Amino acid sequence: MTKEYWINLPIKDLKRSKKFFTEIGFTFNTTRETETMTSLVIGKAPMPIMFFEEKEFEKIVQSKIGDTSKGAEIIISFDAESRNEIDEMAEKVRKAGGEVFSEPEELQGWMYNVAFKDLDGHRWNMLYMDMEKMPK
Repeated sequence: MTKEYWINLPIKDLKRSKKFFTEIGFTFNTTRETETMTSLVIGKAPMPIMFFEEKEFEKIVQSKIGDTSKGAEIIISFDAESRNEIDEMAEKVRKAGGEVFSEPEELQGWMYNVAFKDLDGHRWNMLYMDMEKMPK
């Protein structure tokens, strides 16, 4: 039976991606790191996101990588502890060279989010949910 799972994403340059994600506040599990892959950790979540340099990723999936400049293959969402944390993330992403494609905004009266692209065009969504305002 399954004991653990993770998401795998292709990246162009391991060092560049590590620098970007470190600058916006994430960490890496270096025990799962080689010259062509690393393991991104988001908060306390037990599920890592594995980054593989593109050539290695194509070997694994036995397919060409999608062009993130022409479409999205996935959006990875993660939570925030406050609205302020969302605003701070938007600034960190811009400063680190990423693209905020959806500015911080309130959604449905109980959520607040920011959405951005990393240096490889993968889409990410940080979301604060005020459960007391969530419609019943």
